[in-house]
Amino acid sequence: MNQSAFYIWFFPVLFSLLLLLGDSGKSLGDPNLRESNFNLDKIVDGFSRPTGMTFLGPDDFLVTEEDTGKVKRVIDGRVYQTVLDVDVSTNDSRGLIGIDSEIIDNKTFVFLYFTESSSGDDGEPVGNRLYRYELINGLLTNKKLLLDMPAGPGTKDNGGPVVIGPDNNVYSVVGHIAGERDKGHETKAQNFKRGPDADGSSGIHRVTINGNIVDSGILGSSESLGTYYAYGIRNTFGMDFDPVTSKLWISENGVYSNDEINLVVPGFNGGWKHVTGLAPPNFDYTDLVTFNGSGEYSDPEFVWNNTVSPTALLFFNSDKFGPEFKDDMFVGDYEFGRIYHFGLNSDRNSLHLTGSLADKVADNDSELQNNIFGEDFGVPTDLEIGPDGMLYVTSLRDGAIYRISR
Repeated sequence: MNQSAFYIWFFPVLFSLLLLLGDSGKSLGDPNLRESNFNLDKIVDGFSRPTGMTFLGPDDFLVTEEDTGKVKRVIDGRVYQTVLDVDVSTNDSRGLIGIDSEIIDNKTFVFLYFTESSSGDDGEPVGNRLYRYELINGLLTNKKLLLDMPAGPGTKDNGGPVVIGPDNNVYSVVGHIAGERDKGHETKAQNFKRGPDADGSSGIHRVTINGNIVDSGILGSSESLGTYYAYGIRNTFGMDFDPVTSKLWISENGVYSNDEINLVVPGFNGGWKHVTGLAPPNFDYTDLVTFNGSGEYSDPEFVWNNTVSPTALLFFNSDKFGPEFKDDMFVGDYEFGRIYHFGLNSDRNSLHLTGSLADKVADNDSELQNNIFGEDFGVPTDLEIGPDGMLYVTSLRDGAIYRISR
């Protein structure tokens, strides 16, 4: 099972400006790894702003392009063909963002999340949508709409990852969809008690592979609430399930600071828009929406005090790197093009953090040095485990796919 991809239509005003200028992160060097006993190879390049990948088999995978709306198939290190071309709205952080795939009853299904356009690429958005396709005769066809979410009022912070969970349901993220000065929705999903009902924004959504509400819903059974798995989400680009516990974890972007890693249980409230990072000691939790007790806030398991803008998140469910990496967490970032490595505690309900990180907060960059696995990947928008058990990295800046092996 592949993790989804996602992503970069990136968070605060800084991101929007960089994207408009054509910049893709600050790192300008060649990708490199901190550990000398690993190998790094470029598998294929020539993509336009690749946002994610999903494996179909050995040396066979699909790659999404954010701005063209194309899904391209790569076989044996060569771009074989375009298997789908969708109309996407591309202003700011919109576009073709998330992908995952799964074989069900001998059928290959591919799930895509994108900002759909009404009139070709760069057209007006009609919604942030999750579709299911079937791979038949080398093309993606039999389109089925699973989720139809808002694409406004703003043009950024659309979220984006898609992942098939261990329960065989489809999980996707819609951000708070902000405009100028980070102004987005003000609904109950953003913890505005007197706001209108949740409309799909600021949420992790869970549906069956046919787009139905799972059971009776977590926050409620209405159409607007039934698909929410979690809420109070600002802008998430990384999402994966722990292969040991089947618990969901996400990365989350703050506002110029307080980027997060969160353990997400059903009904999780990320706190947006009232709190980012660790809640202060005097925080009044009664300010948060609970949907009649169905939702509950919890602090993040890790916080970057200075902006790194975390991207992809992956549990390395492979033994190819040795026992010291098996089932550990890898997280990418936008600011430096890094890939971080984190272990988990014995109960796997928190990260294994020692020394200056024991308080779960990186106060400065020096505290992170021991957790840097690689850097200068130029916005690693997706991390995937291949059928060979190795780690694959999608680089937005380089328009390339890299493989890390040992």
